[in-house]
Amino acid sequence: MSNSMKPAQKRHPLLPKYEHKSQPLAPKSVYIKRILINLFWTSCILLLSLMIGVLGYKYLAPMSWIDALHNASMILSGMGPVVTIQTNIGKLFSSFYALFSGVVFITNIGILIAPVAHRFFHNMNLED
Repeated sequence: MSNSMKPAQKRHPLLPKYEHKSQPLAPKSVYIKRILINLFWTSCILLLSLMIGVLGYKYLAPMSWIDALHNASMILSGMGPVVTIQTNIGKLFSSFYALFSGVVFITNIGILIAPVAHRFFHNMNLED
């Protein structure tokens, strides 16, 4: 099916759409909106990841809520654990959560810089 025959796809308003290289650079208001949308999504990902960590530390490596929050926050930020874990299941959870947190961190950086990188490269490829 050719491009002209494809039905128009509706996009969710919280999913940014970037202009094609043949289109002019988007206005600054669109650029700021893209940054805010991506900031919203990274915040959602971080909050969900933090909740996974808090619940895992609370129930698998029995800790108080505040210790679970502190430990999950420190792991998610890349600082490392602060509470010694005594149970084997807790140690396994902590290991997998640390790996998961590394991927979340890198993913969030990519999501945050996507509008900036797109605008930079789009601007470089514009014809005068």
